[in-house]
Amino acid sequence: MRVSLGADHAGFPFKQLVHDAITALGHEVIDCGTDSTDPVDFPDITVATCIPVLDGRAERAILVCGSGAGAIMAANKIRGIRCGLANEPFSAHQAVEHDDANAIALGAWLAPRAFIDDIVANFLNATFDDDDDTRRRVAKLNALDDRIAALVPELN
Repeated sequence: MRVSLGADHAGFPFKQLVHDAITALGHEVIDCGTDSTDPVDFPDITVATCIPVLDGRAERAILVCGSGAGAIMAANKIRGIRCGLANEPFSAHQAVEHDDANAIALGAWLAPRAFIDDIVANFLNATFDDDDDTRRRVAKLNALDDRIAALVPELN
């Protein structure tokens, strides 16, 4: 699997841990920045990290910022991205199994270093449950993009 990885300056100290966890599982990393603790804007890193998922170069994306909150907000504004917050292992697989997440955000200030390998493994090894209930719910999630666009045309 190819995994797009991006971190803002707050997430940068955890980025190598996540990179190593991905490659230890035998997956390829597409590095989408940043490369230091110099300030960058998390929406820019989020877009750069999600684009490879949208254009097919990556199957999943992992975003690392301070809390994970900013990255998840930015990612879920991108049509075609379903991002869960995964500061612990359970949420990492749950987001994929029940919500068909193709991205997770994690917080370098909140996710324990000791959990990184398990968070990454749970996310990358999880598969969508693909039953009637989960398909219906994900279809409703995806339909929200169209509903909001219809209600607020200036967003198009």
